[in-house]
Amino acid sequence: MTDNELSKKELELEERLKKISLLEQEIREKEKAAKEKEKAKKQILLRLSPSLWEELAGWAEDDFRSINSQIEYLLSECVKNRKRK
Repeated sequence: MTDNELSKKELELEERLKKISLLEQEIREKEKAAKEKEKAKKQILLRLSPSLWEELAGWAEDDFRSINSQIEYLLSECVKNRKRK
């Protein structure tokens, strides 16, 4: 191979390496976004009777939590108890 042909091959290989690096970076960014999305909390609409709301509000206040945090805590505890059975 001549020097010109070698230089051409080197340039081609460098371009391929750049493309591969860009693709790898894109994959890493997509994986990171997918992990962050998985960690995000889901929002739900919950309808409660006024009496249940009052009970939860009082309980949350006693535990120094917001009503939302209290509901999340109670649901988490129920799931843990269910798994133990």
